[in-house]
Amino acid sequence: MKLRNIAIIAHVDHGKTTLVDQMLKQSGTFRANQQVAECAMDSNELERERGITILAKCTSVLHGDLRINIVDTPGHADFGGEVERILSMVDGVVLLVDSAEGPLPQTKFVLSKALSQGLRPMVVINKIDRSDARPHQVHDEIFDLFVALDATEEQLDFPTLFASGRKGWAVEKLEDEPKDLSPLFDLIARHVPEPKVNAEAPFKLLATILEGNPYLGRLLTGRVEAGVVKTNMAIKALSHDGKNVEQGRVSKILAFRGLERVPVDEASAGDIVAIAGLDKATVADTLCDLSVDAPLHARPIDPPTIAMTFSVNDSPLAGTEGDKVTGRTIRDRLLREIESNVAIRMTESEDKDAFEVAGRGELQLGILIETMRREGFELSISRPRVLFRTTDGQRQEPIEEVVVDVDEAYTGAVVNKMSERKAEMTDMRPSGGGKVRLKFLAPSRGLIGYYGEFLSDTRGTGIMNRLFHGYAPYKGAIAARRTGVMISNGQGDAVAYAMWKLEDRGPMMIVPGTKVYEGMIIGEHSKSNDLDVNVLEGKKLTNIRTTSKDEAIRLTPPMILTLEKAIAYIADDELVEVTPKSIRLRKRYLDPLTRKRMARAAAETEA
Repeated sequence: MKLRNIAIIAHVDHGKTTLVDQMLKQSGTFRANQQVAECAMDSNELERERGITILAKCTSVLHGDLRINIVDTPGHADFGGEVERILSMVDGVVLLVDSAEGPLPQTKFVLSKALSQGLRPMVVINKIDRSDARPHQVHDEIFDLFVALDATEEQLDFPTLFASGRKGWAVEKLEDEPKDLSPLFDLIARHVPEPKVNAEAPFKLLATILEGNPYLGRLLTGRVEAGVVKTNMAIKALSHDGKNVEQGRVSKILAFRGLERVPVDEASAGDIVAIAGLDKATVADTLCDLSVDAPLHARPIDPPTIAMTFSVNDSPLAGTEGDKVTGRTIRDRLLREIESNVAIRMTESEDKDAFEVAGRGELQLGILIETMRREGFELSISRPRVLFRTTDGQRQEPIEEVVVDVDEAYTGAVVNKMSERKAEMTDMRPSGGGKVRLKFLAPSRGLIGYYGEFLSDTRGTGIMNRLFHGYAPYKGAIAARRTGVMISNGQGDAVAYAMWKLEDRGPMMIVPGTKVYEGMIIGEHSKSNDLDVNVLEGKKLTNIRTTSKDEAIRLTPPMILTLEKAIAYIADDELVEVTPKSIRLRKRYLDPLTRKRMARAAAETEA
């Protein structure tokens, strides 16, 4: 049987997973009457909720005598570690671009990775049935992007299809009658080369995805680069620098057939399979025959740019909502994470109760925290901080490329806020429909916490996309949050009457009946200083009854922060308390006297 290995790459929300769904349906992978969830490839609960792909997934479809192994990759740059590894398994890529939005920062990111590996992309301009579609302009923009990324002459000669992934059709020319996805299957067969592998050499496979299975243990997925692997065969694992990691036997070989993983007795060069049987081997290791002594080349991963401290929850409410609260369980869970996620790094504190976790961005670390809280963990999370580096004695910081699509009326506010955050505008042009596209190069630390403000400034209509650009000299101090917070001065249940009395001081972040404790943040103060307040005081009862005194208390709806917003909101002396049921904001030091003493010490150190 003929074989093709492809990856589908695109910006977030341009329709990768929906297109793969339709390819599965039209290839007969699903029965006509089979109940299949929409976006079947997004199997993770968080992926379904957020509508994004977080983990790369493999599947395969049959088209006549051709088997196409498809890898659905994440589109967000925070999960770039996944994208880089996945592209080493495939021989071609389908670049999917929205017909209205055109190429965006993550399009540029994933395409640059594909071009650098020498792959020849084929382009699918998707969502062609949108009312604001502009296919010809988008095609020109894609060509310009290829040129900007130094594509070779061969890569610039890319074939293009126009498609509607949701409706399940693709055409070579816009005037063609839309039927099904046959033009896409045919183009893959013609344009993507067969796997360049050596079937006669000893077995070699580069592990690119690692996962734990309760029945089979560690499962390592990758493409068989050479030879044949068989069940019960003796193999070994080599690290990227050639050291022997371990030896073992193949207990199971799983091949991807549709959405299922099917056990097979053997797999030959070119096929993508998952192998069980080894206990220590991990991502970037080479699984091979015992006679092999040179590992396969594993691509280096871009370094982390942002870090947070994960520490044991020590609030008065600790342990009341989660069952995994000790430093040891948190450490074990983080070690499991960095085994399979090569883009994350961890360092322990001396007291073993705090761990600095570094990654590619706020979203990636936010997903990790959300996953852990759903598993029953309680954590205290610090404000994100960027990771500086020193080159030739010069301090450098990570810079991001920011693309903003915004209504013309709000451009002034966005430009003003971005300049306050030391951003440098590189482009400004109309993008049609009364909108303007702005491009900036901005320090990563200036963007922490800005997204919520950006949505307020643009009345929820603005779209912001970010991409790691590189390192540049330190750009100086950036003003922090301008407002203070209201802090509870006691422990108990918040009372509606007390909250109502405090409303003129600023918006609340809790609802009546919420359990609070001393040092917990319960609202935002409208002025720049912090304020200790009493939210436990009830209404004093008297024997005088009047209509005005007995009016029902009407509270303004509270400012409830999601996990990502809470992490971005807090200052350096504050923490986010994360439990399976709650997200609370608190001061790092709960006692007001300790807080003042530490603030004084910090001010003296800066002076």
